Amino acid sequence: MGASAPDRLAPYRAKRDFRRSREPEGAPGVAGERLAFIVHRHDARRLHYDLRLEWGGVLKSWAVTRGPSLDPADKRLAVEVEDHPIDYGCFEGTIPKPDYGGGTVQIFDRGFWAPLNPDSVDADLAKGELKFVVAGERLRGGFVLVRMKPRGAKPEPRNNWLLIKEKDSMATPGEGDAVLRAETSIASGRTLAQIAKGDAPPLKTRPKAAAKTTPKAPPAAPAGTLPRFVAPQFCRLVSTPPRGENWLHELKIDGYRLQLRIEGGKVTLRTRTGLDWTERFPDIAKAAAGLPDAVIDGEAAALDAKGQPDFSTLQAVLSGMRAAKLVFFAFDLLHDGTSDLRARPLEARKQALRRLLPARSAVLRFLDHFPAPGDAVLASACRLDMEGIVSKRRDAPYASGRGDSWTKAKCRGRDEVVIGGYSEGQGRNGLGALLVGAWRDGKLTYLGRVGTGFPARVAADLLRRMKPLHRRTTPFAGRQPAKTSDVVWVKPALVAEVAYGGWTEEGILRHASFQGLREDKPAKTVTPPPEPAPPPAAPKRAKATPGLTNPDRVLWPATEHSPALTKADLAAYFTRFADHILEHVAGRPLSLLRAPDGISEELFFQRHAMNGQSPLIGAVTIAGQARPYMRIDDAAGLLALAQISAVELHPWGALADTPEVPERLVFDLDPDEGVGFDRVLDGARALRERLRAIGLTPFARVTGGKGLHLVVPLAPPKRGESPDWKAAKAFARLVCEMLRRDEPDRYTTTLAKKARKGRIFLDYLRNDRLSTAVASWSPRGRPGAPVARPIPWSAVKKGLDPAGWRLADLMQGKLPADPWADFNEAAGSLRDAMTRLAGKDIA
Repeated sequence: MGASAPDRLAPYRAKRDFRRSREPEGAPGVAGERLAFIVHRHDARRLHYDLRLEWGGVLKSWAVTRGPSLDPADKRLAVEVEDHPIDYGCFEGTIPKPDYGGGTVQIFDRGFWAPLNPDSVDADLAKGELKFVVAGERLRGGFVLVRMKPRGAKPEPRNNWLLIKEKDSMATPGEGDAVLRAETSIASGRTLAQIAKGDAPPLKTRPKAAAKTTPKAPPAAPAGTLPRFVAPQFCRLVSTPPRGENWLHELKIDGYRLQLRIEGGKVTLRTRTGLDWTERFPDIAKAAAGLPDAVIDGEAAALDAKGQPDFSTLQAVLSGMRAAKLVFFAFDLLHDGTSDLRARPLEARKQALRRLLPARSAVLRFLDHFPAPGDAVLASACRLDMEGIVSKRRDAPYASGRGDSWTKAKCRGRDEVVIGGYSEGQGRNGLGALLVGAWRDGKLTYLGRVGTGFPARVAADLLRRMKPLHRRTTPFAGRQPAKTSDVVWVKPALVAEVAYGGWTEEGILRHASFQGLREDKPAKTVTPPPEPAPPPAAPKRAKATPGLTNPDRVLWPATEHSPALTKADLAAYFTRFADHILEHVAGRPLSLLRAPDGISEELFFQRHAMNGQSPLIGAVTIAGQARPYMRIDDAAGLLALAQISAVELHPWGALADTPEVPERLVFDLDPDEGVGFDRVLDGARALRERLRAIGLTPFARVTGGKGLHLVVPLAPPKRGESPDWKAAKAFARLVCEMLRRDEPDRYTTTLAKKARKGRIFLDYLRNDRLSTAVASWSPRGRPGAPVARPIPWSAVKKGLDPAGWRLADLMQGKLPADPWADFNEAAGSLRDAMTRLAGKDIA
């Protein structure tokens, strides 16, 4: 970061007489976990504001003549001055006149800041454009410093910059100066006039002290003193909930953690990092204004149409994209206006909280707890489509930071990640997937792609936010995405919350789905989530599938080659192969073959969602269809399918967010009775070569029956729109017709049985808009429980049995590797393939 701190402070010291001024002389700064941000209000020859950003062991400083503005239309002159020592961030008092800077100095705002590109701050400063985000108590959100160009040939006598507010949710167009009306110090609560009357007592702690990730509980305040802010207590992630009578279990609310403070009818709402977000939740503040003095811990959430907390709905409300009911779920009372309650047991604090809150309020709600066993509460939470549960020791005091007295267990993985790029695509206004990571040892580590969860309106908003963050090179250090040809890199400034189904052995997210952006957490603080720890004092338990009824019901009767298999066996298979299966069904419209009483009884094919189905099974609205289709996104959804005896899974060749855009093609080679399977293999190899010749890469799958599938992954074209299903079906038919034309005695594209005699039916009809094909790794509703299994091309040879893999066998031994590991990276452009095919002789 350039010269050492003492050298950089030489101009600062040369301008001051420390025998007269109480300003700190300065010493080399020690880097903390977060970078300090300070704004001083400075009444010298004329009133101005000094912006200070910690960097390189000093405070980079600018004198902002008219003060910072929260209106993006305002361009405020910021004159760069000498670097100041880190200790200056705590200075508040008077500088004697006529010394340099003589006048009164007040701490107007302080907090932390993060550059949008941490790796190039020095280069950005030298270039003359620095973009950054601040998390202060009065100033929040994105800003940019732009150095002014000199006028004419003469150099400017001063190093002039412009300070400009970014257009984000923290901006206040037309009211940029309103923030400057606050007259008191953010540190001491005094006005400039009060500070000028005498030197202020020295501040003992610098802002850096609050940067620790596990803050200690502050010293107890006098009983009647209401704390301004209490560092919150956090949960430790566990794999299963703790057991025992000493634990209370609460539903985990999907929203923003907020601390509600009421004093004399004045309400303040602060985030978990202490940011004042009162103005963002006016309805909650209004509802709380009538409460007695108190400090309450809770969670703000938006309720969806079913009355359930939904984070994406909350994001849409806060961004102004939609209206919905906001609710504050209160779960802890830290101070009741007369006494600090943090040392009391949780159960006593909750009883006091229940008495304090109104009995009936649409906005302020008491978050009740359940004394039932934790695993039962978690199972109920998952059935209600909740995020998970929080378990708390009923006798424990409130302790800021992360300890063992609060734990959380999730129905599905859910965490914050940093957006480092995105792939371009069609159908979502140009957004294909987000490339995300987290900070580890000061470097941004790649964690994978997030390809679902953003419908067109959300995608458009994401693209708008990412556009000013574009950069030429990857922000990720070390491992990079497997495919980068369609990637647009962005500065790692945006934090997204994602839900996911687990991690690969390489540390990549599985089946991640976008939930929303988080503005309450600086990107620089996002680190990879820890592995779930074992629950405290949890004894060994027998394996069970929560919520599975009639687990002993036989779905597949015994055969000569396979034992009888039950609903419990199906659930166990779905659990073991969840990652493999979800790779091909998660986030897609889905149809099912169900066997409620086993495959020997009546089977039925279900395409549409039904009333009363598990909330773990989602719904997808399809244009032109009177009823929605089904979808699942995670392992819990797979278990919900086992509960309804879904013995076959048939996904679409498109994602649920973009059902009109083909994302894969399926060619089904279906032989007539008496046609040997070796001829099917010959046909698969011949079809493979034709597809490869026009730029597509097919993958082979045995179906568990007598045929073979070729599955082709598709990528969006570099230019123009993606072909629709009508074009995809016509293309698949043409490819098959070309093979039939060359060998009419071997192949047919006619569905009628008389045309198929002695031939292989090249079924291109799987590529219609509402058509499906059995999923890879799906069981089949046939005797012996065969499985549709993906295979490598090296296995497509004489002796291959299309029904050679069975559910019972796959449950034994080591979990097989996925032979389609490079499936997504091999995706080709359908539009380009159509262009190449059109140039061939097809007459």
